Amino acid sequence: MKFSKRGDKGETSLLGGQRVPKYDPRPETYGVLDEASSVMGVAKAMTRSQKIKDILFAVQKDLLMMGAELSALPADVKKLSKRIDEADVQRIEDLIDDLQKEVKLKNEFIYPGETMVSAQIDVARTIIRRAERNAARMKDDGLVKNPEIHKYLNRLADMLFTLARYEEIKG
Repeated sequence: MKFSKRGDKGETSLLGGQRVPKYDPRPETYGVLDEASSVMGVAKAMTRSQKIKDILFAVQKDLLMMGAELSALPADVKKLSKRIDEADVQRIEDLIDDLQKEVKLKNEFIYPGETMVSAQIDVARTIIRRAERNAARMKDDGLVKNPEIHKYLNRLADMLFTLARYEEIKG
C-alpha cells in the first residue's frame, strides 16, 4: 500500500478534492456510516442466514453511496450517478414489513445479546442512530440538502432493530 501522508496534519479530502479538518461534520458523519458498515460486515460474516447476509450487503452498498453524497459539496453532489432517494427509503420500509410478518415484536425494552449476530446488528443500529444525529446537525447547518438521507437513516435503524429480532428467531 502506498502512503499519501496527506492526512498527517489532520485534514482529509472531500469528494471534489477540497481539504477539510478530519473533525469536520462531513468526514465525521461518513466515518460513522463506515463504522456501521463494518459492524454489519461482522454480523454478515457470522450469520448463517443468507437472507440476513443479502439485506446487510444491500445496506452496506447504500451506506457507501450515502457516504459519497455526504463527502461532496453541493456543486459536486450533482456529479454523483446515484443518490439515496425515495425508492431506497421504500425498500427499507418494505423490508421492515416483510420481517415483521415473521417476527412479532413485543412492546417492551429489548436487552441486546440474545445471539452474537443479533448483538452485532444492534450495535450497528446504535451507530446508525449516531449517524442520523450527525446528519440532522448537518441538515440544520445547511450541509445536507437531500431529505431522503434522514428518512433512510431513521427507517434503517428501525429495520436493523427488527432484523436483530429476526435473527434471534430465524438465524
